[in-house]
Amino acid sequence: MVKIAIIYHSKYNHTKALADSILEGAQSVENVQVKIFTTEEASKPETLKDLTDNYSGFIFGSPTYFGSPSAGFKEFIESTSSIFATRGWANKLASGFTISASRAGSKENTLIDLVVFAAQHGLTWVPLNLLPGHNSSTTTESNNNASGYFLGIGAQANADQGAEGIRQSDLESGKHLGKRFATFAKLYQPVIEELKL
Repeated sequence: MVKIAIIYHSKYNHTKALADSILEGAQSVENVQVKIFTTEEASKPETLKDLTDNYSGFIFGSPTYFGSPSAGFKEFIESTSSIFATRGWANKLASGFTISASRAGSKENTLIDLVVFAAQHGLTWVPLNLLPGHNSSTTTESNNNASGYFLGIGAQANADQGAEGIRQSDLESGKHLGKRFATFAKLYQPVIEELKL
C-alpha cells in the first residue's frame, strides 16, 4: 500500500486545522495510507527512518511568520540533513501549505522555501492546480483558492480566533490538495520503484 505523510508545525492550531482537512481529502483515495505528524514527532530519528523507508510522499505545512516558515518547521528541515546527504527521499513526492493572519502575509515566500527544501532532497513537487477563486467582481472569498496561490495552499486565519477563524473555502482547498496528492502518489508509485538506484 502507498503511504504518504502530512508533516506540519502549528502553534495556534490554524495549521493543524488545515492539515486535518488535507488528511480528510487524502483519506478519500483508496489504497493509500495517510499519517499525520507534527514536526516534533517527525524529527525523531526513528520516525525519520520510517519516513525514508516506507513513505512515498510528504505534504509539508507551516504557518508563515515574518515571511518565512516557523522556527519549529525549520528545526524539522535541519533534522533531515542526514537524509539529504544519502538522497534518502530522492524521487518521492512533495507538496505544501501555509497559513497566516494577513490576506497576503508574504505566504509565497514560505511556499517557495518549502519547494526549495523539497528540491534539495530530490523530491518531485505536486502543485495545487486550482484556478484563483476570488479575482473578479463576481467571485467571493467563499470560493476555493480565494487567495490565488499555485505552488500550494496559502490560507488565511483571523489572528483573534482559533481554527474557527479559517475560511471554509481554504479547508475545502485542503481537501482538494489531499485528494490530488494521494492520487498522484498512487499513480506515481511505480515510477518511484523504477527510479530506485
